[in-house]
Amino acid sequence: MPRPASRSGPLWGITLKIVSVLAFVGMQSCLKYAGPLPPGQLVFFRSFFAVFPIVAVLAWQGKLSGALKTDHPISHIMRGGVGVVSMWLGFYSLTLLPLPEWIALGYAQPLIIVVVGALFLGETVRIYRWSAVAVGFIGVLVISWPKLTLLSGGTGLESSETIGVIVSLSAAAISACAITLVRRLVQTERTATIVLWFSLSASAASLLTLPFGWQALQPWQAAVLVLGGFFGGAGQMLMTEAYRHADLSTVAPFEYTSILIGIAVAFVLFGEVPTLYVIIGSAIVILSGLVIIWRERKLNVPQLKAREISPK
Repeated sequence: MPRPASRSGPLWGITLKIVSVLAFVGMQSCLKYAGPLPPGQLVFFRSFFAVFPIVAVLAWQGKLSGALKTDHPISHIMRGGVGVVSMWLGFYSLTLLPLPEWIALGYAQPLIIVVVGALFLGETVRIYRWSAVAVGFIGVLVISWPKLTLLSGGTGLESSETIGVIVSLSAAAISACAITLVRRLVQTERTATIVLWFSLSASAASLLTLPFGWQALQPWQAAVLVLGGFFGGAGQMLMTEAYRHADLSTVAPFEYTSILIGIAVAFVLFGEVPTLYVIIGSAIVILSGLVIIWRERKLNVPQLKAREISPK
């Protein structure tokens, strides 16, 4: 009889990555399904209840002891603050945009990371990657173009979606800045330490928004939000494990399965159908992202291991 497939190597890493994408889309769907709630309230449920699956997995792996020990608490707090702002903006835009469009706009983050790395970290970016980034931003413009009615006097739903586009892209830019902070942390800190510090600091920071009008929740809303937090924590740990079995350039392209999963979930739960602009723009952005990944692999550029723990 043939042996069962070993739970190691690139194929297992790809499998874990796809399951993590499912978990993250599940988280995003839960937060959206719960209704247009204050972003700070969404950040709290996403962060606080993510701690439980993270702690459970770390305990099972025997890595929980000393997970919060660090010599760089200020760096963690700074990273947490920037990450919370990014999550706040991201979840606010999620309440304004269709799910497939929101996911597609999130693909701008890797493009912005290239720009931030070149401008602020002194990383070498050659013409191939600059060209791919430029093409990627054209794709983002294609996705965004129908919503940019606010600038021409649009009102109502169109204006709210325009704000959603602007806020979503702002969240991607701030998230890229957060990842540059994580790049420095991973040089001295364990993944478990970074993940736990971020989840706990984000939970504490989100509580500061409580006086500004959290909404009373129906029992079903609370249950959905708690489930969303669990999905988020599970997604982080699954993604972390995926990168232990395969390198970034092998696993990262499967992040783009989120648009397919998101389209299916959005249609079933919310009756949302992606526009032609979203489909074409997503294809352009995905192509540019794959070119960047291929180019980095060819040049053996040091990979961003911390991408596995970027806020979602």
